[in-house]
Amino acid sequence: MKRKTILIVDESDLFRDYVKSRLSQFNLEVATAINGLDGVTKIRNLLPDAVLLDYHLTRKSCKEVLEEKARDQNASGIPVILSAQKIDKNRLLELMSFNIRKVLIKPIKIDTLYQTLSELLGIRFEIDTTPCVIEAHVNDAILFIEIAQGMNREKIELLRFKIAELLELYGIARPRVLIMISDMELSFVDGPNLEALLDTVLSASRAKNRHLKVLTRSSFVRAFVQGRSAYADIEVVDDLRKAMDGLLADGGGGDPGATRGEIISERILSADRKESSQESVEMRFEAEARKPLSLETLRETGKGLSVAAVDDDFVIQELIKTSFGAISAQVTAYSEGRSFLEAMRAGASYDLVFLDILMPGMNGYEVLDGLREGGIDVPVIILSALGQKEAVLKAFQRGVKSYLIKPLNPEQILRKSLEILKANF
Repeated sequence: MKRKTILIVDESDLFRDYVKSRLSQFNLEVATAINGLDGVTKIRNLLPDAVLLDYHLTRKSCKEVLEEKARDQNASGIPVILSAQKIDKNRLLELMSFNIRKVLIKPIKIDTLYQTLSELLGIRFEIDTTPCVIEAHVNDAILFIEIAQGMNREKIELLRFKIAELLELYGIARPRVLIMISDMELSFVDGPNLEALLDTVLSASRAKNRHLKVLTRSSFVRAFVQGRSAYADIEVVDDLRKAMDGLLADGGGGDPGATRGEIISERILSADRKESSQESVEMRFEAEARKPLSLETLRETGKGLSVAAVDDDFVIQELIKTSFGAISAQVTAYSEGRSFLEAMRAGASYDLVFLDILMPGMNGYEVLDGLREGGIDVPVIILSALGQKEAVLKAFQRGVKSYLIKPLNPEQILRKSLEILKANF
């Protein structure tokens, strides 16, 4: 039987490579196109069984690709899966007549993509459904990877591409990595997945073994790492401060003279997380970069972006406004927490919030508690001064994983925003 063919039209190398690597495992023929013009050519020549088409394309727009496909009698009936980070409803309605069978909003959930292709092509996809949460962030030029609940091979494989994105985004030439494994009942049966995790992190980050620390209370993890020569010099610790001080002493971090152990809560070692319909970012594709990761990338996606700056410091408000003004994003400033929280409860919506912790009246902790109590989910970046490490710690205990240390500069603000906002690998 002839293998089904999928064409991926997307300008992100990482996105194309990831999807191709995953779908190829299911006996599918996977072709890729790097822009709209290339997509039109390959649709005509290959006549694939389905097309995964990104909305944001150059050389030819998404609409032009669909129009040319519709004019080709042989290609017009090919089903299309449209992917987009953001798309106006009216523009989407204009495209629905072009045989679009499904619209996937980025970040894409891999299981949703599999299910859509299964319905279109009649192919069965078997994936690892082990409950697992993996999160990756960069703070102080150190890559933090947190894994909880269990080991999932799909998410571990996706982590490879998330790491590549973060290192490119922050321009980290000598990565330091901290893997944080929350309390899990691990045994020898988890050995292959643990090996896959460590190998993925080492190869994707290109970190030396001595620059990787594993924070865990699992005796199995300790014995597993120490018993394999391939992992020599990887230190397994159960003390966060020791792990952080070791990484910083070896040249990592943005402030070599500071001890950052306080910035992450010890609660990560006994995290009580629940899987929900709102997947962790590591189970999704973070929206691809259509160009090299830079200010230009954010400039393309910034139009229509809505940002809140919650800080009693007028200078910080103006700095955030200036930074986002360069990409035509809208910034609303709040001088204290209560007015911001009231606005959110009244229906205000933001793509990103910069939140100062120490403010008069309602402080940042109370704002975070109010958002959580109201079931309001919005990405938050904590703003903290160097002397407020305990403040950052308390914010992390409330689920915030990204922070910036004052004084700020526009490049810091935009890079951190890229990490959080770009549904990108």
